[in-house]
Amino acid sequence: MTASAPAPSSVDFDPETRLYIDGQLRPASTGAVAENVNPASEEVLGMCADAGKQDMEEAIAAARRAFDTTEWATDHAFRQHCLMQLHDALQQEKERMRAELVAEVGCPVSSTYIAQLDWPLADSISWPARYISEFAWERDLPDAALMGVPNRRKVLKEPVGVVAAITPWNFPVEIIVNKLGPILATGNTVVLKPAVETPWSALRWGRIIAEQTDIPAGVVNIVVASDNSAVQLLVTDPRVDMVSFTGSTAVGQLIRRMSAETMKRNLLELGGKSAYIVLDDADLDIALPGCVGALIHSGQGCALATRMLVPRQHYEQAVEVATSTFSAVGVGDPGNPATFCGPLVSARQRDRVLGYIEAAAEQGGRVTAGGGAPTGLDRGYLVAPTVIADVEPGHRIFQEEVFGPVLSITAYEGGDDGAVALANDSAYGLSGAVMGSPERAMAVARRVRTGTFNINGGLFYGADAPFGGYKMSGVGRQNGHEGFEQHLQTKSIGFPASDPCVSRK
Repeated sequence: MTASAPAPSSVDFDPETRLYIDGQLRPASTGAVAENVNPASEEVLGMCADAGKQDMEEAIAAARRAFDTTEWATDHAFRQHCLMQLHDALQQEKERMRAELVAEVGCPVSSTYIAQLDWPLADSISWPARYISEFAWERDLPDAALMGVPNRRKVLKEPVGVVAAITPWNFPVEIIVNKLGPILATGNTVVLKPAVETPWSALRWGRIIAEQTDIPAGVVNIVVASDNSAVQLLVTDPRVDMVSFTGSTAVGQLIRRMSAETMKRNLLELGGKSAYIVLDDADLDIALPGCVGALIHSGQGCALATRMLVPRQHYEQAVEVATSTFSAVGVGDPGNPATFCGPLVSARQRDRVLGYIEAAAEQGGRVTAGGGAPTGLDRGYLVAPTVIADVEPGHRIFQEEVFGPVLSITAYEGGDDGAVALANDSAYGLSGAVMGSPERAMAVARRVRTGTFNINGGLFYGADAPFGGYKMSGVGRQNGHEGFEQHLQTKSIGFPASDPCVSRK
């Protein structure tokens, strides 16, 4: 393992620190602010407005008014125009966003050229914007003649209304853009509540929308809030029609309970404990080192494959390769292009991960790489890339989401059936991967109960690909056709066949 300390930043971030409510960039009504801490250096980067209940009330009211009184919900061409303006503006802001991500999220700069920034910015606004013209907003049903009266029938798709979008700190731009794209393209208005740990990556959107687009006031509202009572308004207020949440399963369960009284639609993208399955006919020279994917953004990703399942006959080789691979990974300064594994987002998260490693050892797991803070660094919320061998299905490290740079390795027997059984031995069902001969790998992918899956290094990712999970990994889908429809209501209409005011579309 190579380690590097963070260098002092010379980037002028020019961050946006104000809330964006009803078309205005403004401080919190109380004047409250929150610190934005660099997880690599543990130093305060700066401040941001910290909203209270009054700010949240005003944001919800603005979103409701914009939906009910403007043409945003019905004017498809105007929405498309505004979203393409937003797409173009984001491309111009990309380098500023990259610098902010590395500083406040602690993600390695290399990751910003893939899923942290460049991939989602390429099409997560433009794809749903274009899909406005392709989607079937209306369709005709066959004519009917109930009670002897000839009639015609139509099915209409209409926006849900006001959406509360609650986003986490691990991939802030990626998750925000993949929420806002479909929400806005389908004609909804939104109150975005980003994580207080990574505020600048979200608040910049307010400045971009206000200064570089024609999106009407109130359509988008961005409210950073550390006060849970303010956030709870989003899931209880009857003016909000839907909650779109990405985060832990425990919080997702709470949101579902709290929003049930007002029958809000829920889109919940929750935790994962994805398997990395190596079949007995896989090319081991490729498959075994591929486990390093569990270290992307220091393991702080819900879809990362952190359970390595290998045939018993290849188990010792797998442990040896994983150990040497993880031990060689560059750790430390996220601004260094050679760094693959940066800090965790906070001291609390670091301590949580270290607690899981300790519990794994107590339950019989064997730590073969890492296991604690990296040597030679005295700053940053860092955990060394860690491999835990001899993990059994009953161990916590096998079943629970760690959200850190930790890979568990478990041997399986019984061929592909044994691999599938172990992969499905989880409360979660978000993603996974398999390495093996194409036909067998595809057969395994079809049997593993997850919402997404990768075969032999292929990637499902894209704005046109539905994303979400089975079981405790969530409800609904984001992105793609299915994610587009997730944000729409369905209305059936019947009218007399003789009615001259209504024509077939």
